Amino acid sequence: MRETPAPGTGGRSIWTAAAALCVLAGALAVGVAVHQQAGPPPRPRTVVSVSPPPPAGRATAPQDGMPRSVPTAVRIPAVGLNATLVPEELDGDGQLPLPRGRDRASWVGSSATPGERGTAVLAGHVDTTSGPAAFYSLGAVKPGMAVSVARRDGTTAHFTIDAVAVYPKDEFPDSTVYGPTPGPSLRLLTCTGWDPGAREYRENVVVYATPRQKPAPG
Repeated sequence: MRETPAPGTGGRSIWTAAAALCVLAGALAVGVAVHQQAGPPPRPRTVVSVSPPPPAGRATAPQDGMPRSVPTAVRIPAVGLNATLVPEELDGDGQLPLPRGRDRASWVGSSATPGERGTAVLAGHVDTTSGPAAFYSLGAVKPGMAVSVARRDGTTAHFTIDAVAVYPKDEFPDSTVYGPTPGPSLRLLTCTGWDPGAREYRENVVVYATPRQKPAPG
């Protein structure tokens, strides 16, 4: 496991490669009772391929963002997603501790804060042994939907979903998901692709979002 700098996050860093897989493959597990009660979570219907960041030397000019402020909640009204956010740091094994409580998700503390210049990463349980969890409905989102993230300083960062991608767990594209961005960007992650035989999820959902554009002056 290694830690590599993530440009555009104010000198902070984020784990990559195998550690990123551990976050979802290990922490977002499902119990037997869930699928008897609520059924598997929705699998994305609209999946858009996402290109990796431009090669070095061809990057877009840096864009301003909001001051750094810890996120406290995330909402996607169109699918009824409303989760409290808890700051978490990756441990020595590359695992992201996900908070207790089905209505809570994690903000990766080594990533940018939502609205700040750089890549902000949110990860949440899709379900637990007692029922659907914070990011259960994430697989139902579509490009164009609005995402809002409340921040500790009283401000709200507003985003629009650009793309929804599904990746096999053993083919998770770290550079695409966690790569530096010239302006603020948001990633929301959970699991999908329930395998009833193996009783585990085979894939990860990644939602890509960028700041909502302000209407042009009339």
